Amino acid sequence: MTEYTIVIEDAGSNYAAYAPDVLGCIATGSSIDEVTSTLREAIEEHINILRDMGEEIPFPHSSASIIQIIS
Repeated sequence: MTEYTIVIEDAGSNYAAYAPDVLGCIATGSSIDEVTSTLREAIEEHINILRDMGEEIPFPHSSASIIQIIS
């Protein structure tokens, strides 16, 4: 199993998400669960296409952290 970091953004009327290590893979959804599921499917399909084409599978190297700013 490979783990990819994803970024989820509140787009106002929905959510958008992308994976920094899988260029071009994005998804939208009406909830965090939906956008996460949709992006998982998009990444899996993207990797399958790359594999079928004999291309290199992107290696996950990104990570995410939350920092607190006191203002």
